[in-house]
Amino acid sequence: MYPKDQRPRKFIWPLQAMPLARALSLCYAFLILYVSLTPFDFDFHNGIAFADWISAPLPRFITVFDVSVNVLAYIPLGFLIVFAAFPRWRNFLALGIALVSAALLAFIVESLQTWIPTRIPSLMDWWANILGGLLGALLAIPLGPHWLSGSVMRHRFDQWFGLNWFACALLLIFPWSQIYPQSSWLGTGAWGNMIFSSIDWGTKVVNHVAQEALITALFWLGTTLLLSLGMRPKAPQWRILNALLALTIFIKIIFSTLQFGFSYSLLWLTAGAIWGMLIASLLLCWALRLSMGAKFWLALACLILATIAINLLPDNPYFVLMMRHWQQGRLIHFNELMQWVSLLWLPLALVWLIRNKLRSLLQTK
Repeated sequence: MYPKDQRPRKFIWPLQAMPLARALSLCYAFLILYVSLTPFDFDFHNGIAFADWISAPLPRFITVFDVSVNVLAYIPLGFLIVFAAFPRWRNFLALGIALVSAALLAFIVESLQTWIPTRIPSLMDWWANILGGLLGALLAIPLGPHWLSGSVMRHRFDQWFGLNWFACALLLIFPWSQIYPQSSWLGTGAWGNMIFSSIDWGTKVVNHVAQEALITALFWLGTTLLLSLGMRPKAPQWRILNALLALTIFIKIIFSTLQFGFSYSLLWLTAGAIWGMLIASLLLCWALRLSMGAKFWLALACLILATIAINLLPDNPYFVLMMRHWQQGRLIHFNELMQWVSLLWLPLALVWLIRNKLRSLLQTK
């Protein structure tokens, strides 16, 4: 037992607002508007009032996929709004705000879809969106004041990244850059004919397992070294980066199931992809001990070589088979957005990497 004057005191977390959650909730609301209203080909003279969808009959065919997507899309919104409302509004008040916000945003989306010929607004979608907002809020409320205030997350990210917020943003965006189908796992640099000219390989046989293992290993080793350059030296870098890989795989499985169906949800996880991740993770244990300069050049070399390989080597046959089963009507507008994320992540990361290197060189002079 501790003496009375030496008992450990319970730490009281300050009830601070979380501006990041407010910014993220606003950004996510605009993301929902973008995905729900593209391609923005409004026809305001179609003779339909904006609220006619409320009294319209339910769609004849209601699929589990449509309901699931509408629910899942609004779970992050409800979650973030509870964070954004803290500490002024908590518990049931925060729950009510999240519910009303999700309902209002869904009402605006469904009403605007009335004037888009390629969209079909329905009361079922609206209720599914409200349910998603409710589930997200219910997930956020039990986390407690120390999470809702942002103190824990701010402290943790400060321990890991310090002031390198761009590196932190690159880490958080990376799993989403892998959603769009790629010819090799983790291959975010597939720009095709936009930069590289196509090569006719004819009947030449290529070992696709070795090819994908090489590309995956190069991309993952280069990506992890790039992200490690934005972390503090004392941060548990290897554990953070492997947790990022696990999260990326989890998100990929979920969206592959939505895009291609359950039977093809793991078709991308080939032997080459597994070997590539394993080899790169083992090499990462050694590479993280290198100097900052060595990590920079190794990351740059890996990413450039992987980009050249994924654009010049033939597509993986598993990727070609998977694309044949792509149900183009599903998440088509979301996929367009994720394609841009996949295309832009690597150039933005390389610009940040080179800019940081130049800045460090200027500071040493």
